[in-house]
Amino acid sequence: MKLKELLRVLPLCHTNADLDMDIKKIAQDSREVTAGTLFICIDGEIVDGHKFAQVAEENGASVILAERPVDVSIPVILIRDTKRGMAILADHFYSSPSQKMRMIGITGTNGKTTVSHLIEQVLRNQGETTGLVGTMYMRIADETIETKNTTPDSLTLQRVFSKMNEKEVTTAVMEVSSHALVQGRVYGTDYDVAVFTNLSQDHLDYHKTMEEYAYAKSLLFAQLGNRYSKNHPKMAILNVDDKASKTMKRATAAHIITYGIDRKADFRAQKMEITSKGTTFELVSPEGTETVHIQMIGKFSVYNVLAAIATCYVCGVPLEETMKTLSGIKGVSGRFELVHAGQDFPVIVDYAHTPDGLLNVLETISEFAEKRIFVVVGCGGDRDKGKRPKMAKIAAEYATNPIFTSDNPRTEEPAAIINDMLEGVQGKSYEVRVNRKEAIELAVNSAEKGDVILIAGKGHEDYQIIGTEKYDFDDRLVAHEAIEKKQKL
Repeated sequence: MKLKELLRVLPLCHTNADLDMDIKKIAQDSREVTAGTLFICIDGEIVDGHKFAQVAEENGASVILAERPVDVSIPVILIRDTKRGMAILADHFYSSPSQKMRMIGITGTNGKTTVSHLIEQVLRNQGETTGLVGTMYMRIADETIETKNTTPDSLTLQRVFSKMNEKEVTTAVMEVSSHALVQGRVYGTDYDVAVFTNLSQDHLDYHKTMEEYAYAKSLLFAQLGNRYSKNHPKMAILNVDDKASKTMKRATAAHIITYGIDRKADFRAQKMEITSKGTTFELVSPEGTETVHIQMIGKFSVYNVLAAIATCYVCGVPLEETMKTLSGIKGVSGRFELVHAGQDFPVIVDYAHTPDGLLNVLETISEFAEKRIFVVVGCGGDRDKGKRPKMAKIAAEYATNPIFTSDNPRTEEPAAIINDMLEGVQGKSYEVRVNRKEAIELAVNSAEKGDVILIAGKGHEDYQIIGTEKYDFDDRLVAHEAIEKKQKL
């Protein structure tokens, strides 16, 4: 693309660069720069891209986009906000790829990963070619790609969407984090459906207050736009049981579709029966009332299923077809995932890393636990400290045998994180094992028939971050090995 064509979408942009030069690539990482690249200097949370302008020039960049002067010999284009500029340029450079697919964005504290996978599976079973962007990975048709963030930066996103266009993806389903919304990572993404799961305490190290956190989530719904289209109606799918849904509703001009359990909703579950083998409930929908059974366990699973049902319904999937798929899904990796190694007690690994998430899982386990409940749980370092005592309090109240340990301590002292947690469990009995492997082994070696073990916080993650190093660590594998070792004794 010619530079003059690329810059056409940036108002009040002036440069002395050769406007007829060919821009073959856009990059914000100097290591990705090759000949003919427009390099964008992003002042990020950790690294300031302006410091790498010279490296970009050495690697072949033709022009630099920056917020302040940089010491290079190639042309520099100065604009006020390069993050916003990058989103605009990326959308234009890749020919607005999100406008060529149905885009479904899912936001909320808990449930994003599960809901996105449920929706994607339903659509795949309907013969659609789908894309998925989320916490665990990105998927383009049948190709899976590792990700670093739940929601990538705007340049990466548009590049991925462009690849989805090439693979003839018809619907892209993606998790949208609050950080991404505030930082403008999804600027330029044209959503058709936005889904709100719930809001509970998390990321207050970044957002500071729950009000700011809710506002961040509401940006997804505001970005559905203000236009009504008969051919491409915009839809907001809201969990009406969560009071923060009112914030999402106020933020959007789109059509509102609700789901819930405790309050009247367009899609509502009632008369729930929860067992260790699944959940049965009565679904009330625009199509009438019917009894359904899912293999996933718990009230929180029902909320996730309702979100998926409502979303697929507005996407035109017959309700009968949606339920046919959902009833056959056992779950999502690391979300209430059972570890089987021949033991006579359930071992469950779950991503629950917020007070509300942990409460939901422990309440579900309480529904079917015959005897003791062991919970192995920690809190991440360099993150919201306010939730630590709350997590521990919930563990001590809903589990008979809480074991506090390390999660991803990062640059904090693991024992100090646990001490923060223990402020919430005064007068309660508990065990502490700073080493997570030892904590899991303690739970496994102590458990007997009729007991239940929950290993919470990391779910699908196959690593542990200690200091600045990432080590191989998978709760599921560690638990499996501990069970096998116990059986050999």
